[in-house]
Amino acid sequence: MIAAAGRSVEKLVSLYHRMVMIRAFEEKAIELFGKGLITGSTHPCIGQEAIVVGACSAVEPSDLVLATYRGHGAAIAKGCDPKFLMAELLTRVTGCCKGRGGSMHLCDKEKGFLGTNAIVAAHIPIAGGVALSCKLRTSAQVVLCFFGDGAACEGEFFETLNLSGLWKVPLIFICENNGYAISVPTALSQATPDIADRARGFGIPAVSIDGNDFLEVQAKAGDAVARARQGHGPFMIECKTVRWERHSAFSAGRYENPEEAQRWKKVDPIPRFAHHLLEMGATAEHLSTAEVAARAVIDEAVEFAINSPLPEPRSVYDGIFAEGQRAELP
Repeated sequence: MIAAAGRSVEKLVSLYHRMVMIRAFEEKAIELFGKGLITGSTHPCIGQEAIVVGACSAVEPSDLVLATYRGHGAAIAKGCDPKFLMAELLTRVTGCCKGRGGSMHLCDKEKGFLGTNAIVAAHIPIAGGVALSCKLRTSAQVVLCFFGDGAACEGEFFETLNLSGLWKVPLIFICENNGYAISVPTALSQATPDIADRARGFGIPAVSIDGNDFLEVQAKAGDAVARARQGHGPFMIECKTVRWERHSAFSAGRYENPEEAQRWKKVDPIPRFAHHLLEMGATAEHLSTAEVAARAVIDEAVEFAINSPLPEPRSVYDGIFAEGQRAELP
């Protein structure tokens, strides 16, 4: 059965499966953090799954993605294996970065996921450089760069807007505007209601959309990707959403108002997408099967990670020195 614009219900259900998988991954990450199995901190993207899955479903496997420290969902949306991601969160040698990156430094070049970054906005100019490389190599690749409303206040964001617009690189800026930068609401940090206005100031077309509407995110991302692939340069999509209760599992930036803490549930993108799918012809059984399968994948990922070994102390220099120049521990 055809749903809309050539999108089959079967394909959309598979994307629903991916959204549920991200939700289950984040819930497990919070649980494991509480048990002391995740060092440092971890930043869940609960309630924002429609943005990463919607946008990544509009690109090809050869296209490239960069994200923030809240990037577990973007990694899964781009096709990274949850087993290796979960192992990385638990700093195991089977992790995608061999246990050295942890929650905030995920990378899988084979899947076109060029990494998350713990420094606010630091990955935005990197994404600009990657997009410039794509243009100079005439690779026909497009780059997606996910970032938050807090990053939109950093100088690197404005510098990248300027040069990407000037050089017309194939870069899609995707702002996950969840209304808070740790504990600072956008009303106290932004002079205009739409961050997309900043892109327009640099001559870059931009839209502000409902980031919890999967179909709208996918459609706008598809238009932006097609435009960039045709050589028309960058585009910005501001996806307005609502943050889950905490900035991180470490509890920084929690809502003071209990009602505000629960507001995301009223616009939760997963049941909202499920409702759309049922209207398009999917059955409750289809969705239930997808949900069970998604959670089973994450359960297996947790088991794989917990049973994977920690790095040996002697491996501390691995990946630091060039071949033939490795120092040996005494």
